[in-house]
Amino acid sequence: MRYLPKSETERQGMLASIGLESTDELFQCIPRKMRFRGRLNLPKALSEFELIEYFRGRAQENAGDYLRFLGAGAYDHLRPVLIDTIISRGEFLTAYTPYQAEVSQGTLQAIFEFQTLICQLTGQEVANASMYDGSTALPEAVMMALRLTGRHRLLVARSVHPEYRQVCETYTRNLSLEMEPLSLDPSGRVSMGELEEKLNDETAAVVIQSPNFLGVIESAAEAAKLAHGRGALLIVVITEPVSLGLLRPPTEADIVAIEGQSFGLPVSYGGPYVGVIATKEKYVRQLPGRLAGMAYDGQGRRGFVLTLATREQHIRREKATSNICTNQALCALAATVYLCVLGKEGLRELAEQNLAKAHYAAKKLAKLPGVRLRFPAPFFNEFVVELPKAPGGVLKKLLKKKIIGGLALERFYPELKPCLLACVTETASRAQIDQWVGEIRAALR
Repeated sequence: MRYLPKSETERQGMLASIGLESTDELFQCIPRKMRFRGRLNLPKALSEFELIEYFRGRAQENAGDYLRFLGAGAYDHLRPVLIDTIISRGEFLTAYTPYQAEVSQGTLQAIFEFQTLICQLTGQEVANASMYDGSTALPEAVMMALRLTGRHRLLVARSVHPEYRQVCETYTRNLSLEMEPLSLDPSGRVSMGELEEKLNDETAAVVIQSPNFLGVIESAAEAAKLAHGRGALLIVVITEPVSLGLLRPPTEADIVAIEGQSFGLPVSYGGPYVGVIATKEKYVRQLPGRLAGMAYDGQGRRGFVLTLATREQHIRREKATSNICTNQALCALAATVYLCVLGKEGLRELAEQNLAKAHYAAKKLAKLPGVRLRFPAPFFNEFVVELPKAPGGVLKKLLKKKIIGGLALERFYPELKPCLLACVTETASRAQIDQWVGEIRAALR
């Protein structure tokens, strides 16, 4: 009874203390026909040794030795070992919410540094102390825009991550929000002509992503000019922040919603991730989550404190900007260590490697018979290729060769049925890229 330590005597004692004689009496509010009275169809119990061996066996089934060319919002990057060394320290790993500044200086300073780095990367003036992930940062940014403009119409590019759009629809379903999609133009970008046509005085915000879900780099400046001309805000989503090592930051955006997984967090069963919202200082009172700031005491000594927390744990519920009651402080710390280890030049070099390897792979693939690059626009480390055969079958053949070859796009974009979304990061060597291309050639025969 190691994991269920209540003996029969203890159970009877608990029942007696509440004036009952049996567990049947405890659950009498549940109709008898609804109660399960048989035996669960479970395998026999394992000893601790057998249990450990079982999980060791399952661990060996993991795809650790597979070649990976899958992105789509989750990116495989090298992680400096220093990250785990630092975030595993007890004062960070087990720290609670830093309400008491006098005993939380390390955590608060780490959060402050994280916010500063995000502002430097995005060209924005203020960033919050992280959120759950990028997919929830987007709807929080949208609701922020609704509060700021007092409008209830939203234009969202179809080139924004489809699952982010789904989360946004779920969040805003009961907000009387009119949410309209913006089509893709032939280059894979949001159609600026359609954007200009659909914008009106009821539009709260325009949402684009760059690099977008198809890997194409969008024009934030052009979208901002159109949006601002009708009094709407521009929200830019970034799921691959390594691109900021090379690309001009979206300074024209009013709100930037980011997924920071690429900054030192492993692709591990879907999480944990770290979301961030960055914005202009004039919008800070509508920024969800919390904000760490620097202050000085009466003797001029520097310290760090929570300066703003517009959530219902700190203020009245009706005045709260968000019901997200935590942040991803440990993941934000990992991102901070990652960025500090790389530094400005290191991040740029990393981005250059991603760009160069992805373009090398795209050129190699485009030389295969019947294969072509689907979109002519500039891209970062992801791109779309059109195949002469169904991508699903090709990916299955690659998987047998221990290659995770990409994402079949038909699931999200029916009009791109013959297309494959591929991602190449610094983790792929030239030889591995050539092997991947060779296996695709073989699968297409």
